[in-house]
Amino acid sequence: QVQLVESGGGLVQAGGSLRLSCTASGRTFSTYTMGWFRQAPGKERTFIADITRRGDSTYYAPSVKGRCTISRDNAKNTVYLQMNSLKPEDTAVYYCAASLGYYSSSSDYTKTTAYNYWGQGTQVTVSS
Repeated sequence: QVQLVESGGGLVQAGGSLRLSCTASGRTFSTYTMGWFRQAPGKERTFIADITRRGDSTYYAPSVKGRCTISRDNAKNTVYLQMNSLKPEDTAVYYCAASLGYYSSSSDYTKTTAYNYWGQGTQVTVSS
């Protein structure tokens, strides 16, 4: 079992930046592949990025590639999402998630069903 707590959301103007954090407690953090997702009102939860257990590989959704960077610090049990050049369409609740699974394809980690645990989410609002 692992508990995930996101922080760092808030209100930012278009073009601005935010860094989200997700801190885990419970089971050894390094045993999880970690992902970030977001969900806008009335829409499905969608994949943003994931990072492998050792942090040596990352994968991004095309919509955020080049604007977002996922990283992790296993010593601090924390995964980060740095978001730059934010747009109003980035407005959503952002969730981190932990996966115990071992999948052969990076695209498998883009699915919500690949993840075992979720945080409560943090709101990001980008004003125009």
